[in-house]
Amino acid sequence: MEKRLLIGIDDTDNAESRGTGFRARQLGALLEAKGLATVNSISRHQLLFDRRIPYTSHNSSACIDLHTSELEKVISVCRLFLPEESAPGSDAGLAVRYYDEVSETICDWGKRAKAEILTQSEARLLARNNGVYLEGFTGTEDGVIGSLAAIGLRKAGNDGRCLWVKGKDLREISGTFTVAELLKLVAVDCITDKNYIRLQNDQRITVGEWMKPIVKDHKLIIIAEQIQNDQYHEWHVAPKDYIKSITG
Repeated sequence: MEKRLLIGIDDTDNAESRGTGFRARQLGALLEAKGLATVNSISRHQLLFDRRIPYTSHNSSACIDLHTSELEKVISVCRLFLPEESAPGSDAGLAVRYYDEVSETICDWGKRAKAEILTQSEARLLARNNGVYLEGFTGTEDGVIGSLAAIGLRKAGNDGRCLWVKGKDLREISGTFTVAELLKLVAVDCITDKNYIRLQNDQRITVGEWMKPIVKDHKLIIIAEQIQNDQYHEWHVAPKDYIKSITG
C-alpha cells in the first residue's frame, strides 16, 4: 500500500551551480520516471540567515512530498543521486521519513533551524531517536541539519512555498482564468486573498510570470491580490516580493 513520504535535501549546490530546489525537482522527476513514487509537491523552506552558517546563497532546504510503496528503493535512488548530482564543495544531506511518523520533536527541530545555529551531532542524534533516515554525502555533511529541518517544517504544515505541485508546470501557466479553471490546472487546495479568505469559483484571476503556492495550515494555497478599478480581471496572483516576505 502506498504511504505518504517526506524527503528532505539540503546543501547540494555551490555558488556557480543550480540550487537545491532544482535538484529536488530533478530527484522527484527521477523517482516518478522509475515508477517508484507519485510526487505531490516540492516545497522550499527558509532557514536561519547568519554569517556563522556556511550556506551558499539563501540557506534554504527542500522537501519532496510523495506517495510510495517502495521505501527502500526510493532511499536507494536518493543515495545514488545526491553524491552524483551535488555540486563540488557542497555538503549534501538527506532525510527520509513517512509523513505520519514525523514526530513533534522533528517539527520543533525545523522551527529551531529558522532561529538557531544547530549542530550536525544533534541532528544525527534526533534522527536516530525518532526513526528518521538521515545521511550526509559530500563535504562536511552539514546538509543533514537542513534536510532534517525540511521534513519537520513540511510536516508542521505552516512554512515554505512550493517549487512544484502536481499538475501543469507552474512556470508554464500564464493568462487569466476563473478560480475553478486554475484549480483544475494545479493540485492546490484553494486560492485565497491575503487574509486567507477563499475566492469564489467564478471569480477571475490573472497569472503572471511567478506563481508559488504557500504551505499554510497543512494546505497548499495560492495567494491573490484584488485589482483595483478593473471589472474584467478581478484578481491577480500575489507578486514575488509579497510571497517572499511571508515565506523567506
